[in-house]
Amino acid sequence: MTPCERLTPKEIQIAILVWEGLTNREIGKIVGTSEQVIKNHLRSAFDKLGVWSRLELAMYVASHGGKVWPPEAERPGMPYTQAVGAD
Repeated sequence: MTPCERLTPKEIQIAILVWEGLTNREIGKIVGTSEQVIKNHLRSAFDKLGVWSRLELAMYVASHGGKVWPPEAERPGMPYTQAVGAD
């Protein structure tokens, strides 16, 4: 199992939004939750991916495909469009 396969769809969505340069407050408004919940998701994603900061997370996402990360084969149970909030 790759590190990405351990992420929840919400963690993937938040990681992509971090890669896009949004703050926790902005991400919280998009996702419909508080900054603290976003921080909790980030902490969990950091642990699963073995990164220590938002910058490392953004670099991880960028080096693995950016907006189209994760690849189809590594996506958790939810369709990608739902995972990132696309229509």
